[in-house]
Formats: sequence, C-alpha cells, structure tokens
Amino acid sequence: MKKLTFTLFSFLLFNLILPAQEEALWLRYPALSPDGSSIVFSYQGDLWKVGAKGGTATPLTLHDAHDFEPVWSNDGSKIAFASDRYGNYDVFVMPAKGGKATRLTFHSSNDHPSDFSPDNQSVVFSSSRLDAATNQQFPSGVLPELYKIPVEGGMPRQVISTPAQAVCFNKDGSLMLFHDRKGYEDEFRKHHTSSVARDIWKYETKTGKYTQLSHFAGEDRNPVFAPDQQTVYYLSEENGSFNIYKMNLNSQGKPTQITFFEKHPVRSLSISEKGKMCFSYNGEIYTFEEGSKPQRITVKVGADSRFNPEKTVSVNKGLTEMALSPNGKEIAFLHRGEVFVASIKEGTTKRITNTPEQERSISFSPDGKSILYAGERNGSWGIYQTSLTREEEKYFFNSTILKEETLLDTPAEEFQPAYSPDGKEVAYLEERTTLKVLNLASKKTRTVMPGDKNYSYSDGDQYYAWSPDSKWFLVEFLQDKQWISQCGLISAAGGQEVVNLTQSGYNNNSPKWAMDGKMMMWFSDRDGMKNDASWGGESDVYAMFFTQEAFDEYKLDEEEYELEKDDEDSDEDKKEDDKKEKKDGEKDKKIEPVKIELADIEDRKVRLTNHSSRLSDAILSKDGDKLFYLARFEKGADLWQTNLRTKETKILLKLGAKSVGELLIDKKGKNLFVLADGKISKVEIEGGKKKDINVHGEMVLNEAEERAYLFEHAWRQVQKKFYKTDLQGVDWDFYKKAYARFLPHINNNHDFAELLSEMLGELNASHTGARFRPKMENGDQTAALGLFYDENYNGDGLKVAEVMHKSPADKSGSKLKAGTIIEKIDGTPISKNENYNRLLNRKAGNNTLLSLLDPTTGKHWEETVKPISRGEEGQLRYKRWVENCRHLVDSISGGKIGYVHVRSMSDRSYRTVYEEALGKNNGKEALVVDTRFNGGGWLHDDLATFLNGKKYMTFKPRGQVIGVEPQFKWTKPSIVVMSESNYSDAHMFPYTYRALAIGKLVGMPVPGTGTAVWWERLQNGMVFGIPQVGMVGNDGKYLENQQLEPDVKVPNDPGSVSKGEDKQLEAAVRELEKVIGQ
Repeated sequence: MKKLTFTLFSFLLFNLILPAQEEALWLRYPALSPDGSSIVFSYQGDLWKVGAKGGTATPLTLHDAHDFEPVWSNDGSKIAFASDRYGNYDVFVMPAKGGKATRLTFHSSNDHPSDFSPDNQSVVFSSSRLDAATNQQFPSGVLPELYKIPVEGGMPRQVISTPAQAVCFNKDGSLMLFHDRKGYEDEFRKHHTSSVARDIWKYETKTGKYTQLSHFAGEDRNPVFAPDQQTVYYLSEENGSFNIYKMNLNSQGKPTQITFFEKHPVRSLSISEKGKMCFSYNGEIYTFEEGSKPQRITVKVGADSRFNPEKTVSVNKGLTEMALSPNGKEIAFLHRGEVFVASIKEGTTKRITNTPEQERSISFSPDGKSILYAGERNGSWGIYQTSLTREEEKYFFNSTILKEETLLDTPAEEFQPAYSPDGKEVAYLEERTTLKVLNLASKKTRTVMPGDKNYSYSDGDQYYAWSPDSKWFLVEFLQDKQWISQCGLISAAGGQEVVNLTQSGYNNNSPKWAMDGKMMMWFSDRDGMKNDASWGGESDVYAMFFTQEAFDEYKLDEEEYELEKDDEDSDEDKKEDDKKEKKDGEKDKKIEPVKIELADIEDRKVRLTNHSSRLSDAILSKDGDKLFYLARFEKGADLWQTNLRTKETKILLKLGAKSVGELLIDKKGKNLFVLADGKISKVEIEGGKKKDINVHGEMVLNEAEERAYLFEHAWRQVQKKFYKTDLQGVDWDFYKKAYARFLPHINNNHDFAELLSEMLGELNASHTGARFRPKMENGDQTAALGLFYDENYNGDGLKVAEVMHKSPADKSGSKLKAGTIIEKIDGTPISKNENYNRLLNRKAGNNTLLSLLDPTTGKHWEETVKPISRGEEGQLRYKRWVENCRHLVDSISGGKIGYVHVRSMSDRSYRTVYEEALGKNNGKEALVVDTRFNGGGWLHDDLATFLNGKKYMTFKPRGQVIGVEPQFKWTKPSIVVMSESNYSDAHMFPYTYRALAIGKLVGMPVPGTGTAVWWERLQNGMVFGIPQVGMVGNDGKYLENQQLEPDVKVPNDPGSVSKGEDKQLEAAVRELEKVIGQ
C-alpha cells in the first residue's frame, strides 16, 4: 500500500506541467450561450470560451485574480462573472467577444452573479449585506440576499432578502426560480438527506408569492426554465449522484430523471433558448438535449502558463516551531513545512530540507552536530536526521554540504521525535499515540507506552519529555474512559506501567523536567476560572518535587536560601579550580541519575503561578528561582516572570502577541527565546531587553508540487482519522485516483480548495470541505453606517428606513431618523445611478460627513459620524433580531414567558443565557430557548444541566421566601426552538435536551451533524475538516447523519419571514402556554 501511494505521488510530481495543446481538465462553471453556439467556463482561475462542439479555447480574462461563475446575458452580448481582484468577489461584466472587464459592485462582501434581468439591463447577484428592515431573517453571512445592479454600473437594489441562489428568470420576468439556503453545511457535501439540503422555489415577482417546487429530502439545485417556460430542469441527488431532472412548473406529478451519471456529480447546469443544455461532470464539459445521449466535448488550451513553475519567496515571518542549539548560537525553525537554521547574532539563514512535503518536530542533537525531524514522505511519516559533514564547518547556518539520513521509514506513522539527552537514542510516537524508542547504535526499537493510553485529536497534541539521565519519561496520558489528560512517569526501558503523578479530575498537561530532574513542572486548570462551556478556562503552572530534599530546598525562605547558596557557591569555586586542571575536551561532569521518591509524592505538589491565566508555555530558570511564562490576560499574550522566593510577579516583556508558541532558555540560563506572531525574539533575563532574530532567508517554492503533496496528505489524514474506520463505505482509493488526475490542471489554491472539497464531500459527513480565504493587503473594506434603507425608494440619495440602536447615527443631538435622505457622503453626491458603497470603502472609524435632507420639510443639514465595520454592524443587527424575538414572545404570552437566544455553544453564549434567564426573565413562568442559526462549539451538557433544575429546597427565614435550591439553575418549564440551521454541538444540545426529557422541541428537523471536527491548517494557508470523534447515543447509533425531529414541526416559509413573522416562535409560545396553564 505504501509503495502504491508513493508511486502515485511520484507520478503526480512528474506530470504537473501540462504540455501545450493537451486536453484541459477540471473545467468548472460552464455556461452555454443563449444561441447554443459557445461555452464560457472557468479554468485555472480565468474565463475561457470554446465552441459548443469543443476545440481550442481562447481566454477571455488573463488576471492574477480568481475569475469564475460566468453568466451570459439573454441576448448573448455580455458575460457577467465574479472576481476577487479587490480582495473579495465582486461582479464584473465584459463583452462576450472579449475585451475590457468593468467592475459593477464595490462592496467587500462576496458577490455571486446568477442571471441577467430579462431585459438585459441588470445583473442579478447574491450577497450577504443587509436584510430589509421588515424581514425577520436571521442576520448571517451564510444567508445572502438577492440584488440587481445595472450593467452600466450604478446603485445596487435589493430584489428580496430571502437567501436565493442560482436564480433564473422566465422570459417576461414574472417568475423567478432559485434554490434556497437554510444553514451552514458545506456546498460540496454529497449524498446527505436532511432538512438543510437545498430545495427549488418559484417566486412571483409581481405578488411576492413563494412556492416550493421540489420536495426531495436531499439536494435539489440549479433550476433553469425549459423553452416552453412550463418545464423546469434542475440538478438532484434523488437517485444517489447529482443528475438532471425535470418537473412541471406547477409541481404536478413526479420529477423525471433524464441523465444517469454515477460516481460524480453533475454541476453548473445552463440552457440555451432552444433547449440545449450544458454542464460539467468529472472535471469535463458536456452538452445535452433531452432524448439524446450527453456529449462530452474535448477542450484544448493552447496558452502558456501565466505563472512560473517555481518562485523564490522570502523567509522572514510566518515561522512555526523552534529549537535552540546546545551552544546557543543558532536556532532551528520551520517555515511552510521546511526546516531552516538561523544565526542568532546576525540572522544568516540556511535551508536544511528541500521537499514539497511537510517536516515538523525539530530538535538539535546534544552535540549540536545533527538536527532531528519528522517528514511525511513515501506515503507515511518517517524520522530523518541531517548532519554537518565538514569539520571546518561548525554551524548549520553557514554550512555548505549537509547529509540527510533516514532513521525510520516504515508503513507506520512515526513522528514527534526527540533525542535522548545522552544522544544514544531517539524517542518518537508510532501511529500518533504509541511512545517508542529507537536505539541509534543497534537500530532496534522498543515500546515504552502503548497507544491505548492516549487519543490524538490533532497532530502534535501528544506530549512526552526525556529525563536528564535518559532513563525516564514524563508523559501525558488519559485515564480509562475519561477524555482528560493526566501527567505520568514511565521508565524509558519499556515493559512497565505508567505511574499517574497528578491523579486529578482536572486537566493536567505538558509535563517538563526542571532543576536537573529534581522536579516536574506542568499545567493544570485546577484553580483557574473555568469556562461555563465544558472546555477551556484558565490554568496555572504547578510543580511536583521528586525528592523530599528538593522540596525542602524549595520551601526555604529568601534568607535561608541565600545562606545555603553561599555554601554551594563556595563548593562550586573549588570545583571550578579542579576543572581548570582538566585537559581540553575532557568532560566536566557526569550526569547524575534522577532520584524519584514516589512515597507521599502528592504532598510535594505546589502551585507556582500567583494568578491563573491563558497559558501557552512556561520554563524555569536554571537555579529554579524564577518562573517565566507566556500568558494572555488582556489583549494578546505577554512574557511574565515570577520570583518563586519572594512571590513577586511582573511582566518581563510586553508582547501583545496574537499567537505564541514555544518559550526556550539557553544553556547558560541568561537568555530566553520566544516564538510569537511568527517571529523569534531573544530576551535577556536580566532587564528584559528584547532583540528580534532577524531571519533573512529564501526558499524556492514549487506550488504545484506542494499541492500534490497536500492532496496526498489530506487523503491520508481522512483515512487515518475519520470517525468511522470504514469511511461510511466510501471507496476512498477510487476517489483519490479520480481527483488526483486533475492536479496538473490546477494552478491556484481557490481551485485546489474546491477540488479537495469535492473529494471530501464524497464522505457524506458534516464538518468537511476545504477553505482558502486569502487576505489582500489594502483590499476593500466597506464601512457601515448602521442604517436600514428603503429598497423601494428610487430617487437620488439613500432613504433611511431605520436607524439601528447604538449605531453611529444613534447619538444624542442627531436628527437623522427614518425617512431622512442621505444626499452626499463626504461631499460626493449620491445619484440614483451612483454606487454608494465605494464612498464608504475603508472609512470605518474615520470621521465621515453626511449631507442630509428631511423630505417632509425640505430642510438640509450635515452631520459627522464615524462609520463602523461590517462586523460591528452585524453585532447590532443580531441584537436587534434578538430584541424582535423577545418582543414577539412577550407580546404573545402577555409577559408570562421569557426568551433567550443561544448564539453559539460557547462560554460567552452560556453567560448570556445564564444572565438573562436568571435576570430579566427571573419572574417569568417559562422560558423559550432559541438555538436556531447556532453553528456549534461545546456546551450541550452545561446548557442542558442548567435548564434541568429541579426544585428540592426553599430558603425561608421568618416566613419570607428568599430563594430556592438549586439557585443557579432554571427550575421552571422551558422549550427549545431549533431549525435546519442548527449545526454540530447545536445538534447535540437539543438531542441532550430530549434525552433528559427536559421539555419539547419546536421548529424544523436538525441535520445529524453532532460530530467533533479538527480543522487542520495546511502550510499554504488552507484549512480542511476531518470529522473524527463520533457521538453515539444510548441506542448505539451515531448522531452523525441521524436527523433530529422536533416534537412540533413548524416551517418558517420565506413569505412569512419576509413579512417579519416567526411562526416557530409563535408555536413555541403556544406550546408553553399549555404547560403553564395546567
């Protein structure tokens, strides 16, 4: 298997450059011209045009940005498309024959075109901006609105707030077809049948009436009108894979399948005026007329690549991992999965590895002449060592010839290696959790701790440490059936059981040896403030002393310690005199064996930090007097110091870092090394002076080879870590080969992420798909005013429909109100043909002048405001939505029933629910718990426990009732509102709520997505999901793909939502009224 995998990967590397005039593959988003003669499609991030019978394609766009989603105008003269030329996807339009592309939209939300208006005067597109003020749709970026904008440019107008995608108009514009979007599931997930799956809808543009046309429990998408205008063609998974179906516009009769592809989905359906259809399948383009066989067309691309196969990139930031050399003069680090070494003094940098694959877990040998690391090569992780070869070259950073050798390369996964302090052995993890040791002389291996003692959630999450005498390990491990880490001790010789040193119900992790093996230092959340959600919280650094003598020394007060230190210094002076008499090269001293007294060891445990915090790493000074640690208290992480004798704690260095990694100390104990925000700094312990290690290296990057490796890596990760070993019956080998053949045709990470998403989507599991979201420096950032606008107003300027509470205009002295017209922004008039979004670009936080008009009085005036970011406006919109829901519940129930919304399964959301339930809703008789549009987290047990309070005691001094027990739980009736948009742990919570029989569930079925995921970040900036911890109920069934049905099923149809109604909340109140009325 390993040889086969390597052979395929090697084949990919040798075939990544596509010869000229070869057939092109991975042709996406084909769009057939109205006359059926031409097809425009996306290939390698550009738009191309080819005849409907195939042939050599010609490029329409040649831009560094990613261009896709082409749409023809009805007269065939123009093509609209999406491009991220300004940092997000905007709508552009260009002549169908080729020519200059004109930008139409100027908003920093992603805009996706789907059709032209029937008169060809506007482009219709979806975008997540701002719902209509009257709409009760939850304000979320995954639920876009539909807009139109003139093809000549101008003011965008909202068509509907309903999340409508793949829009298609009939010829007279009276009807609009679309597929909906209800929640968070990845668009490339396949084969699922659940409530979140898309459906086909019809919208009557004159009356605003919505009619659902498709009713299959799985995916129905991409509707188009047939020439007769009475038949609808669309894509459906009703028989397994996406194929073309047809149905009557009036939804009469059973839909008919008219194509019969297998194994891969049909995508991107388009149709000509005479009924010829076009679509993509398995990376190729097909045409099709009903009653005949689909025809694959051959497309050749004769243009040269726009990108060099290799490029040189700077290596000066984005560093991950680091290892300090024993002499303290050079430091190793990782950058984009490669090993580098830099001079600490000058920053001179040497690339050590040069592979498309990833390396990790770096360390220097005790003599400083070799570097150890793991590499994912030849179909598995192996362990490698690179060494200096020339005697005159003492350092890696200025070396010329290096030698790499393979220490371990077997079919098993072997990584996270570490040299023993005596340099004779290498410890490593086999298959992520089995601790083993390789003897470098005999090449024999032995098992120290079996793999069933741990579970690896994310790669690199296991921890072990050699003792200074190379005889013991400190390890993290799990207690039986308890997903909580303990710290233990185990013999390096193997064959012995691990000794649990911490024996705690709290999390204990990252054990380290300190003070030459006299002490263990580790992290624990025992005394820290806990998140109300069941994960996370603040930790402390603890110490455990292995001998009573070491513990007694620690307990000395400052005066006693100084006296003892004076005696030790006198002894050291004598030792130094002896050392001077030794010959050059002779060892100074022998490593003393580590002494471990297990009896009463739990009594030799102390807390070293004075205050709990969000810890990243910690280390002790050589003499054990001072503790240094990276902690996050306010904004960012800082370097802290605690004097363990005086207990004085202070910031040694203010970093304010967003991300921090390791903290190292040199052999002399004079300098610390910090990895923060992708850069390495040296910090002098005395005084805290900081010096950045000015790494200045380069690397030649072949992105095609890197993508081939990452494809292999993602495929293997799923094979190794997916929550079910049988991958739900998916032929994973087949899909690897099927998708790997497209890699030579992909030259950008947008297309690569889509390729991975298609492959991962075959698993039919939640939390899958790949994401690539690059940030453009100085890209567009549309600021917001916190205003709703009147979408029916067609004059010059912007007519305000509502001023959001706490928005920039909601301030004392402002006369801006509903009905006011904004005539100018910073002096620039806003005509009805002006796209006002461009006037707000990058103005968040800056004084902005609004010229205003009251149309009822004709009065003009000006006001200065500070626009906010779209994220801040999103918060205002969310609070407004919650208040609308609260008001609705209050008005229907006559003030008897309270309302809370659980925004996410997190600590912050729990605190909001707790505060509001026992605060403003304390006097209510019952509580509506709204979990809709909750994307997950980890809160199900805490929230259910809070709502499951059962009164068992009353506090009653002198006849006055002042409280009940439990005080800190909700003890009255409650009901949960849920919908298709609940995801992940927001599925597990209503499942738990029902399992504990707390109350009823109202709303729509929740998709079975209750599985824990690891979103792995790749070296090129992409992330992809691996659902790997399945949740199994007491019935023995996985929650994944097991839809949760409500007790009371109530849909919120788009028509009622657009009118501001919420039928699900209304039903929840009626159900609770039955309970409290009993």
